[in-house]
Amino acid sequence: MAFIPSSSSFSSSSSHRCKYDVFLSFRGEDTRTKFTDHLYSALKQKGISTFRDNEKLKRGTFISLELLKAIEESRFAVVILSKDYASSRWCLTELTKIVECMEKTQLVVLPVFHYVDPSHVRNQRGTFAEAFALHEECLKDNIGSVQLWKAALAKVADLAGWDLKDR
Repeated sequence: MAFIPSSSSFSSSSSHRCKYDVFLSFRGEDTRTKFTDHLYSALKQKGISTFRDNEKLKRGTFISLELLKAIEESRFAVVILSKDYASSRWCLTELTKIVECMEKTQLVVLPVFHYVDPSHVRNQRGTFAEAFALHEECLKDNIGSVQLWKAALAKVADLAGWDLKDR
């Protein structure tokens, strides 16, 4: 992959020590075995410490707390935005934490548009609109969470990233 930097660029990019260089955010059903596994392997091969949910989670711990902590302990977050990313409440909760850390701790967020149109993500059209309509229906009593998710998704989609359909 052309966009994988060397491990030295990660170590010099931040003055504070983090447990992970990269946190990978992705919807497993969409990208785990084809794209994310390859990206994870390439990062590891370069000596880049990378958190991926099925690799680093300790058995018996609360997944949500450990994932949120891993985001806080990372320098970079690679968000792989796939067709059904927004259908996962967990992905959206994770994304909200990533945006919070981006704003508070200078976490660098790198979006990858995995065969989705960046404008569909940004403007929540297509499968993104469908996913949010379902969330709004299911979470009528907690519509504030849905609004936070929408805002986080729009912020990340506005960042410069990689559009895989052009490759």
